Amino acid sequence: QVQVMESGGGLVQAGESLTLSCRVSGSIFANNDAGWYRQPPGKQRDLVATVARGGTTDYLDSVKGRFNISRDNPKNTVYLRMNSLKPEDTAVYYCTLGNFIGGNYYPDSRWGQGTQVTVSS
Repeated sequence: QVQVMESGGGLVQAGESLTLSCRVSGSIFANNDAGWYRQPPGKQRDLVATVARGGTTDYLDSVKGRFNISRDNPKNTVYLRMNSLKPEDTAVYYCTLGNFIGGNYYPDSRWGQGTQVTVSS
């Protein structure tokens, strides 16, 4: 059974940094694309960053230049390094496995439980 587990969230001040980790077990991680979503309080869930199995990355416009997604296949882990955090980055962050089809990322049923990131002003 595939398990996806996020960690690394917390409370920080604006301008600070956090690194989220997502460890995947029970799957051949290197054969999957992966992504991070976030859901602010009372708002929809948005795709923040993706990393394809080949290493290509993509980002939500509002986080470009501040966030960096990476993967370590031997460790079955995806990271999201978040710099220059803003209060509007406050959200529950979720890690997913999925696939790119026609240039679009489609998450499958393998989601983590989420990790809370709170940025104070």
